[in-house]
Amino acid sequence: MFSAADLPDMLPLFPLPGAVVLPRAHLPLQIFEPRYLTMLEDTLKTSRRLIGMIQPLAPGKKRPRLHAIGCAGRITAFSETGDGRYMITLTGISRFRVTEEKDGFTPYRRAVVCWDGFDGDLSRPERDPGFDRDRFFALLRRYLHANELSTDWGDLKEAGDEILINSLSMMCPFAPEDKQALLESPSLPVRRETLMTLMEYALRKGGAGEVMQ
Repeated sequence: MFSAADLPDMLPLFPLPGAVVLPRAHLPLQIFEPRYLTMLEDTLKTSRRLIGMIQPLAPGKKRPRLHAIGCAGRITAFSETGDGRYMITLTGISRFRVTEEKDGFTPYRRAVVCWDGFDGDLSRPERDPGFDRDRFFALLRRYLHANELSTDWGDLKEAGDEILINSLSMMCPFAPEDKQALLESPSLPVRRETLMTLMEYALRKGGAGEVMQ
């Protein structure tokens, strides 16, 4: 388990719209761009193996502005595909706030970061005492059916409150700004309420047509 003393002052940044990682949840990623292959190589040489996942404010631009808050993930698995790509898994450690971007000789972006205000990310998994799982799963079933999404119901129903809410917050095909709202939620109950609101809104608005693994 990481402690505050283990967290570095600077992180390599991986700006990716629609992709967030949350504490103690797992995010699979495919790395193939040369600059991010360099980032992966450099990160694997460090003892902490941390990458800062963060969303751009204006995707598509050459160097877009970034959201202020992201989440650091530790590389916990990686494999090479044989054609120059890497499949990695990031395990969420703690959210951070960007203090200052640093220019340098690396092709990828780096930033000085602050971890203040996210102490709970390093503690034990959060609980949600007011979580009505029957109501939640009824809504989730409607949402998945309406959007032609598939999932493993057995795994979902056995999951604890935090891993269930955080994993769905990461995997559901919400807009990047909605994913950011889920990331920045100050507590698990607030994230669960936000998640349910987004699913209810999607049901009123119509389907997304994505497939969730």
